Amino acid sequence: SKMRERERAEVKRLLWSTMKGFASVTRTTKVATCVGGAQRSGRSTAKRLVTRAKVREIFMPALSSTMTEGKIVSWLKGSGEKITKGESIVVVESDKADMDVETFYDGYIGSIVVPDGATAAVGEPIAYIAETEAELEEAKSKSGGGGAPAAAAAEPEPEAPAAPPAEAAAPAPAAPAPAPAAPAPAPVKRADGRVIATPYAKKLAKELGVDLSTLGGSGPNGRITASDVELAKSGGAPPAAPPASTPAATPAAPAAASSPPAKKAAPAAAAPSGDGEVVPFTGMQAAVSSNMIASLEIPVSRVAYTITTDAFDALYKKLKPKGVTMTALLSKAVAVALTKHPIMYAACTPAGDGIIYNENINIAVAVAMPDGGLITPVLQNADKTDIYQLSRNWGDLVTRARGKQLAPDEYSTGTFTISNLGMYGVDKFDAILPSGTGTIMAVGGSKPTVVATADGKIGVEKQMTINLTTDHRIIYGADAAEFCQTLKAVIENPDDLTM
Repeated sequence: SKMRERERAEVKRLLWSTMKGFASVTRTTKVATCVGGAQRSGRSTAKRLVTRAKVREIFMPALSSTMTEGKIVSWLKGSGEKITKGESIVVVESDKADMDVETFYDGYIGSIVVPDGATAAVGEPIAYIAETEAELEEAKSKSGGGGAPAAAAAEPEPEAPAAPPAEAAAPAPAAPAPAPAAPAPAPVKRADGRVIATPYAKKLAKELGVDLSTLGGSGPNGRITASDVELAKSGGAPPAAPPASTPAATPAAPAAASSPPAKKAAPAAAAPSGDGEVVPFTGMQAAVSSNMIASLEIPVSRVAYTITTDAFDALYKKLKPKGVTMTALLSKAVAVALTKHPIMYAACTPAGDGIIYNENINIAVAVAMPDGGLITPVLQNADKTDIYQLSRNWGDLVTRARGKQLAPDEYSTGTFTISNLGMYGVDKFDAILPSGTGTIMAVGGSKPTVVATADGKIGVEKQMTINLTTDHRIIYGADAAEFCQTLKAVIENPDDLTM
């Protein structure tokens, strides 16, 4: 699809920009031509390009402008496997999405430095590529030795139990204890029933005819990886993994029972010292946390405004059977109002010394992710797109956002943000302004309200409250109030939104 092609093009562009400064592709040897054994001075100096077989590094790419580190979801190629230029070799989780990363070289995967589930900073090596099979050993040695870490990890285990040899045979059961820890990433089904898989796993499942809904995932948060699909096709691990975890727990019980004095004492002391289990942030949660901290440096002002929605709700009721969503309709109304207030979708310069007037009205809408964090898919040029196409675009964006398949420009180019909690029954709330933007609008639910009519009688109208949070360095209270007046007029007389 065109969207997928654009996503691949964007990833390639970002990958090239990341790798430019890290590794040279060829070595150039300048050779001076000689006549009769003597170098000819001044004139013909020939330059010859010599390309030598070598070991290259694969670096953690920058998949977005805000990405500082990435997490390896799964390697699509293993150590020693042949790879070709343009082939996807690894799936990387950035702060907002999962991306297939392609190789720029032909060769062989020499060694993998950062395994599945591990993270690395942007620009750090995650693997080494050998140009020919002859360089495989050199590539493996560059990673510090594939087997060394395993051996080093195995040795401390006997060391720890060796300290209390006098305390009977407790260390003996302790040695097998690390063994069950190795198969920890057993495939498990997600509690919410959703099927989440890496892009390559989906492609592989389609080719092999494997139903992803029947599989458990061994990746983070139950994500299905390519290896899960391959094992399912061969009749292997995914179905058998749940039973495997049960026996693993069974030997642990006797081990604990055989050494109640020594082993039970430590957990008992540790339990009161903590308030509960510590779960590390996902990549997306870490990005949200970092962005929220950055937003605290922005001086903001807030304005609340009440809008009558009877006509707007009636229009939505009429358009809903045609596929129009409330999010798209509200975004369209906001975009139409913004055309008269350019300052409301402007931003302050990074140095804080000027105003960036954005050319396009791109409405970013906050969406909660099922496994934690949130993302803001962007409805590009919402003022110029008709309501029906806008609704189709929104449906596609949400589907791919929850599968972590958005391209960077589909979640990072918003010039005005909407956060809507009205569907949860929330009346009003304040939203936190994302850094790099000028305004975020928090939308509460619409509810019947008793009001005084123009003729002095009592009536009932459906009303909702919006709360604007703005960057007060560039947007003042009067600017926000004038925008609210325009938006009120658009929502209370919404017929033009369908044109």
